[in-house]
Amino acid sequence: MAAVNGAASPVRRSSTLRARLRTLIVVAGAALSIVVVLAAVVLVRLIDRQQAVTETYFTAITRADGAYIRLLDAETGLRGFALTGDPVTLEPYDRALADDVPFRSLAGAAARDGSSDAVASAARAAADASQAWNEEFAVPAMADVRASGTVGAEDIERGKTLFDDARVAAQAYIDALRAERDSALGELHAWTWIGAATVALLVLSAVGLGVALWVTLRRWIVEPLDDLAAQAQAVSSGDLHHRVVVTGPGEITDLADDVDRMRTALVDQVQVLEAARREVAEANQLLTEQAQELVRSNRDLEQFAYVASHDLQEPLRKVASFTQLLQKRYGGQLDERADQYIEFAVDGAKRMQRLIQDLLGFSRVGRVGGEVTDVDLGEALAIALDQLSEAVADSGAVVTHDELPVVQGEAPLLVQLLQNLVANGIKFHRPDVLPSIHVSAHRVADSWELECRDNGIGIDAQYAERVFVIFQRLHPKDVYEGTGIGLALCKKIVEFHGGRIWIAQPDGPGTAIRWTLPAPQPAPHDSHHESEPSNA
Repeated sequence: MAAVNGAASPVRRSSTLRARLRTLIVVAGAALSIVVVLAAVVLVRLIDRQQAVTETYFTAITRADGAYIRLLDAETGLRGFALTGDPVTLEPYDRALADDVPFRSLAGAAARDGSSDAVASAARAAADASQAWNEEFAVPAMADVRASGTVGAEDIERGKTLFDDARVAAQAYIDALRAERDSALGELHAWTWIGAATVALLVLSAVGLGVALWVTLRRWIVEPLDDLAAQAQAVSSGDLHHRVVVTGPGEITDLADDVDRMRTALVDQVQVLEAARREVAEANQLLTEQAQELVRSNRDLEQFAYVASHDLQEPLRKVASFTQLLQKRYGGQLDERADQYIEFAVDGAKRMQRLIQDLLGFSRVGRVGGEVTDVDLGEALAIALDQLSEAVADSGAVVTHDELPVVQGEAPLLVQLLQNLVANGIKFHRPDVLPSIHVSAHRVADSWELECRDNGIGIDAQYAERVFVIFQRLHPKDVYEGTGIGLALCKKIVEFHGGRIWIAQPDGPGTAIRWTLPAPQPAPHDSHHESEPSNA
């Protein structure tokens, strides 16, 4: 078999796909991590420069320009007060110096914000020059005007020099701020270009890794799987001797080995199936012959039924009628033994007729097809009771029933079923008790479960299955007459209708026979529902 099946020799297992993918993912992850870290550094630096330009330097320059304007307003107000002596003209001076000397608070802010030494030094110089002009000229000048109404020429010249120094220092501070802002703006532009380049690098890295991943996966997975699929297709097309060998990662080579082992097992199974097919063909031939024999047997059975119903019953009727006539005409005229012999003959002829009729009825169930219709079991029970009217009257039996449902079946067979069950309840009654029989029904899923309960002698639980076997009797025929076919016929009728029949243990004396019958299925468009039977 090894030579026929082409069993694979051991192949060195290559590195697994899991290990390859792990290495690929680690390398790709490291490369992407470097690019991402670089992008994060660029982004942080870009945000820092943008914040410095748009917030830090913008705010500092705006405040420096405001301080410079307040310094000019203070000088203008002081000069007007010196010329006019009107205190109203000091309003710009008072407003400019209401919070602080110009540039004094800016110098402190520059020191706290960590500005460059040149900016912090320029801020302190502007603050010192402004304070010197205010303390050394402005305050004494206002005192002189209030005291004498004028300021000396020497003081005015010295004040002009001090104010020029303050204005030059303020302008130097503003120029230093703008120079640093321009430097930060240049860095912002540079980092913006670096950021764009980093994003482009990130995109190119992602694309490159994607392409590399696709090429790698195609070489490691797609191509080996395509090769495996092609070889498996060759095997499935009928070339069972084609050896499946695939190069690639360990998992795929293992899969190829499994497929090849499956191929070898399939070859073995095909051989077994070929042998089984030959056996099935022989068995089928035998079944065909047996089926033909069964057809011939059924034809013989039908012929026998015809003979039994016509040719056999005709002489039996003559025997029965002449023995009854002999009994009627010569009864009492012969000796007692002759009368007993005649009675035996009459009884035997009658029992033979009943047996033949019961056998014919049993054989017709399921063989002579009738029309399947919706059958009202209430009406079927009424017909059965009408046919049993003589037995009911003679025994004094009381037959009651609940509201019985409509089921699907052959009406004559269902009438026969109810007639047999009620007749059994009448026949097997207790000698000192009048027969009482009750028929009830309730819905169980898609079927109706019915029960025929009597108060008769009952059936021992150990014989619950035996009573449905044909010709099985639990009592001698001289005690309870019958052919032993009645309940067997009931079982055959119920099973023919797709139900089942059994003996239930009643909660009192008597027998409870239960059986199921299919309920009519409503049409798809029918919206009404079957109602449960109510107790009458």
